[in-house]
Amino acid sequence: MSTAEEALKERIKELTCLYEVSSIIVNADSKEMTHTLHAIGQSLKKGFQVPENTEIAIHTPIGAYKTGTINSTIYISSDIIIFNKIEGIITASLTNEECTFLKEEQPLLDNVALKLGNLLERIEIQKNEKSLKRQMEHADRLGILGELTAGIAHELNTPLANILGFAELLKDDFEANPQVSKDIDKIIHNTIFSREVVKKLMFFACEMPQEMQEVNIVPNIKNAIALLDASFKKATVKYIVKIEDKELLLRADNIQLTQIIFNLIINAIYFSPKNGLVTIEAFQTKKEVILKISDEGSGLSEEALEKVFQPFFTTKPIGDGSGLGLSVVHGIVMSHNGSISADNNADKGATFTVKLPKS
Repeated sequence: MSTAEEALKERIKELTCLYEVSSIIVNADSKEMTHTLHAIGQSLKKGFQVPENTEIAIHTPIGAYKTGTINSTIYISSDIIIFNKIEGIITASLTNEECTFLKEEQPLLDNVALKLGNLLERIEIQKNEKSLKRQMEHADRLGILGELTAGIAHELNTPLANILGFAELLKDDFEANPQVSKDIDKIIHNTIFSREVVKKLMFFACEMPQEMQEVNIVPNIKNAIALLDASFKKATVKYIVKIEDKELLLRADNIQLTQIIFNLIINAIYFSPKNGLVTIEAFQTKKEVILKISDEGSGLSEEALEKVFQPFFTTKPIGDGSGLGLSVVHGIVMSHNGSISADNNADKGATFTVKLPKS
């Protein structure tokens, strides 16, 4: 076969390879990326001059594949660029020491790497769109629940105040009867508990009046820890505070800011195992003050990660929680134009991150 015929044959192989890879990428399913990388690797191998002596390795952020053992002495490679950053690599190596690469084979590898980078960018964009859609749906649900709970809270406030007032009057009338007095105490105790639930509903619905002022969050955190020291000791849980700045100033309602800190720390203590460690961290960027509270518990399930800020959702046993604590925190953070997120740690436990604007 003449040199021209051989060159034409190789060119046809390369073009066929690019066509196959393009078809694989166009029809790629983001849920079946292992299969896609396998198909690309096998197709790319056939595009080289000596496929039987060529091995392909593909490494990406969402999966990897190789056709065989890669020779680290005879190889060519091309970076996979995703959003202008090197996030992966495609490598072609020759198993036969007597073989060499054609000069056209590097551009072939570059072309496939470019196409694969475009596919991974598309998948990332789709993921972000789905995440944003879920967040918007979540915000809509919380908004509707906020309106409902505000109405419920207002309707319950007056009768609860009346029950509490009349129960206290009755107690005075039955001081001489211990059994009746004891029963009235139960009514008073449960009414006060119900009133606290209503208060939390109003916080969640952002119906509590706010007094916005410049606040240094550092003393708030230290005061909260000091007040919760007994809770840490009772639960046999340790804590560490990571705050380098003496002042972390932001514009906030001081009482509501304290409520955020208290709720998150109490939550971390509750879910920490004995001798576990709660980490309280606060720092700032140019525009935000960031508070992170981590525990070493069992972490959050997929369902809990999605619903953790919804009112009345709780992973605690019945009687241990109303399911309003974190939704109250969410409502307060949102009313301060901030954001809050929950994530599982790499090793164990979960971290709640609150970001509040400085102004």
